[in-house]
Amino acid sequence: MRSIVPICLRRPFVFAVATACSIAAPARAQSSLTLGPLLEDHAVIQRDVPIEIWGTAAPADDIAVTFAGRSMTARADAAGHWAATLPASSAGGPYKLDVRARSGAAASASDVLVGDVYLCSGQSNMELAVAQSAGGGFVAARSANDQIRLFSIAHAGRASPAAVFEAPATWQLADASSVGPFSAACYFMGRDLQEHLHVPVGLVHASWGGSAIEPWIGEPGVRTLGGDYTAKIDLLHRFATDEAAANQGFGRMWEDWWRAHGATAGEPWKPEDTGLWTDVPGLRNWKTWGVPELATLDGMVWYRRSFTLTAAQAAGAATLALGGIDEVDETWVNGRVIRNTFGWGTTRTYALPAGALRAGENVLVVNVLSTWDAGGMLGPAEAIALTFADGTRIPLGDQWKYRTVPLAMGRPPRAPWETISGLTTMYNAMVAPMGRYRLRGVAWYQGETNADAAAGYDTLLAALMTSWRAQFGADLPFLIVQLPNFGAVPTQPAESNWANLRDEQRRAVAADPHAALVVTIDIGEAGELHPTNKRDVGKRLARAARHLIYGETITPSGPVAIGAHRDGSSVTVAFKDIDGALVTYSAGVAIGFELCGSGAGSCQYVAATVDGTRVVLPTPTSFTSPPSRVRFCWGASPVCNLSDASGLPAGPFELPIN
Repeated sequence: MRSIVPICLRRPFVFAVATACSIAAPARAQSSLTLGPLLEDHAVIQRDVPIEIWGTAAPADDIAVTFAGRSMTARADAAGHWAATLPASSAGGPYKLDVRARSGAAASASDVLVGDVYLCSGQSNMELAVAQSAGGGFVAARSANDQIRLFSIAHAGRASPAAVFEAPATWQLADASSVGPFSAACYFMGRDLQEHLHVPVGLVHASWGGSAIEPWIGEPGVRTLGGDYTAKIDLLHRFATDEAAANQGFGRMWEDWWRAHGATAGEPWKPEDTGLWTDVPGLRNWKTWGVPELATLDGMVWYRRSFTLTAAQAAGAATLALGGIDEVDETWVNGRVIRNTFGWGTTRTYALPAGALRAGENVLVVNVLSTWDAGGMLGPAEAIALTFADGTRIPLGDQWKYRTVPLAMGRPPRAPWETISGLTTMYNAMVAPMGRYRLRGVAWYQGETNADAAAGYDTLLAALMTSWRAQFGADLPFLIVQLPNFGAVPTQPAESNWANLRDEQRRAVAADPHAALVVTIDIGEAGELHPTNKRDVGKRLARAARHLIYGETITPSGPVAIGAHRDGSSVTVAFKDIDGALVTYSAGVAIGFELCGSGAGSCQYVAATVDGTRVVLPTPTSFTSPPSRVRFCWGASPVCNLSDASGLPAGPFELPIN
């Protein structure tokens, strides 16, 4: 069995996109016959749709494909690519996929089933393994079922779409050894569907902890976003052939962002900057410096140091070592962009081209962004130095100064070649190689990383769905897991990044007829970013699939608010997708409702009452003008009690009052 890298619950894996010298797909011999990725022993092929088989062969070789009693022929093109489409098949098997070339080459896949195939993707809450979930060890030990097949795609990132996976991957029959390290949410969904449908189920898992949504979107989807996204995609293409030029281009983009957001803060990367700089207490996590404003800072800090060189030292190239940095740096020497790198505590070593240094005083400036946990230049001091071609070395581990950056400036742009925060990189390496493989649906569980900048996530999610449908089919269904409760339980109405992201997810799904929302606001954990109850997440995914994909007359995921209107001195909220009737738990009123004015800080809690399929909110007398918005179940970890006969909660929302 192929080993599976264990998930890091607190710190996602460090990975840099392959550079131009290593970015090419693994070499595959064109003289022999090969099958496309996933077309391997123990595979599950999608039922009831034409079956596409593809691979490589010698150019112009004739190919004969036989599967489940049906045959088709194809011819390899000049590059050695071939494809054949067989008629659709109902669920069944096992079958053997047999492919033979006129040249005598052959390839096959045995024990292949026909059933339903799902792709599960996202970040760490999708990646969290069965063995790490509540009761997961017990479940894995009793999971043997040859009608469930698992396929795990290893972490990888590329600047352009790949034809094959970077690391070998194989289908595994569900059993204790394969289920334990597999995605818990995905497995529990697949298990419930297989038990209900009584057909084979294939589960393909491609997730990466800490990843943003942007690197999962294919290039056509990114280009629909326009604006800076187009410029970044163009930079990514340039990176594949000229890293230095791409870094210079991104540096200019970064500087333009700073000028647009920090006009009053000067340009700290320039040697002539005259702003206030403070001595760095030590090269370590800035949260440990004893500086109150840095004690909990997830944001940016500028670092600066001057050093003096002779004319001889400045004349040639040199190597700059900056030690460990957490997590993203943008580095300048004498006002010239040198490099941008992402990594948690990983060391930075940058080649300085001739002309970057000068005789006399030189100024080295590093901007560090940290979005989680430790942050800053971490040293050790002795690792930070400038080394010349003759081996001589100038230590640079002391005399650093710093300047903080107001959080209100927001987050700077991220380099498009960053694997987990760039553009298209993970789609290119972990989704694109799936090629023509047909799917029954996609389960998507992501959003935590984007919560700090939630505005526009609905557009990003729509772009992701569009780009994946371009590959897998125009009507590909998506099951979107809405973020669970996590963080402080609110005691009064407040703004919330996670609440904003949940509402972006809700609106994206509401606008898409082939998507369903899975509400999890009641099964998270206020103090745990990775709640271990993934069994209920899987059950709710399966329920949503049964409604959306299989057309069952069940509600997809609890009551859904469809509109709010003013009714005299009250506001009425109407709901749909109600199983039986609306229900309030542990109270005679529905709690968690807020009425709001147009501005931030204007919301007030309201004790609402259930009236059939509606909820009625009395307007408090403290409102001097009619409220314009209604919110429900808002905040990081809100307490809400509105449900229906299914026991599933009404999901969080914000709606205008009409």
